[in-house]
Amino acid sequence: MTVLKNIAKDRILQITVLITAISLLFARPRLADINWHTLFSVTAMLTLIQIYAYLHVLDVLAYKLTSVADNTRKLNIVFTLLAVLAGMFLGNDITALTLIPLYLNIANKYQLPQILPVTLIGMGANIGAAFTPWGNPHNIFIVSRFSVMPATFFAWSAPYLLLALVILAIIFLQISPVKIPIQETTNFHVNWRLTVITTAVFIFFFFGVFRIIPVQYPMIVAILLALGIKPRIMLRLDYALLLTFTCFFIFISDIQQIPLVLMLINLTVHTEASTYWASIISSQFISNVPSTILVGKFTQYAQALFLGSNIGGFGSPIGSMANMLVLKTYNQHATVSKSRFFAKWVLMQFCALIIFSAIGWCLLFFRL
Repeated sequence: MTVLKNIAKDRILQITVLITAISLLFARPRLADINWHTLFSVTAMLTLIQIYAYLHVLDVLAYKLTSVADNTRKLNIVFTLLAVLAGMFLGNDITALTLIPLYLNIANKYQLPQILPVTLIGMGANIGAAFTPWGNPHNIFIVSRFSVMPATFFAWSAPYLLLALVILAIIFLQISPVKIPIQETTNFHVNWRLTVITTAVFIFFFFGVFRIIPVQYPMIVAILLALGIKPRIMLRLDYALLLTFTCFFIFISDIQQIPLVLMLINLTVHTEASTYWASIISSQFISNVPSTILVGKFTQYAQALFLGSNIGGFGSPIGSMANMLVLKTYNQHATVSKSRFFAKWVLMQFCALIIFSAIGWCLLFFRL
């Protein structure tokens, strides 16, 4: 029942189902327009992420690293960089859900700042998730839709990551290094044998994402592994996200059959620049996953879409699913005023959107 409730209350899915239902009045979807490679890849990714979450791998890393932080600057650096690293492999959603409560637990105990560190954790998760094909579901779609090779993908994502880390370093230097007590290490039991097996399956999944092997194989192996470890892991998957992808494929299949709509969309994304800005702007209103699928079906500029969709995750609360999870998690665990946090969070998010939009523009058009 919890799974069904989570699916039913997902706002992005609700909007997607509505517009898909409207599109069915004008045309019928074609099976060939469903991107099965993306759906299988996302299923495998979500399964592996939930296995890692069950194994508490990120919790152990967080507590081990924070045990060496003796001032507020170091603590911010540890949590933000761990968010970047975790986002690369576990995605921004799980990273935000895991690290923000851990930080706020420390902050509440020692009366530490909450607004900037939580915002930085969320931003770090988004930055890290952009680096790998599996970090963000829409990256998987881009790799699948445009048959992007590994070398090409990382040639796009590595410069973005490096420049983003420079921006974070500048922010870290503005944080006063106020002394705090060394954190006690909390003992978590981690099954390292299962962790190694899961990592091996993750590597197997890497080959599936880039079509070196059929992606159905790692998806099946990941599901069997989850069922073997604990069947309830499969109940924790983000099925609303899978349904959102499916509905958008149906919606796009329908509107592709309407000549006037097809002409208008093609005019909107007919250049590299228009693709870039269309993906950033549309992400602010419909979130970057649906935006990527929508824009991606009508453009040939893969790198512009990659940069635009990942940068579009900054800004509005619905720019990225991780943004909404940051707000939700903060509201559940923080002691500082929620309205004050929201106002400052939005300001910092849109400042980040402006800065990263400029960085993305330079990367795209100067080919840095």
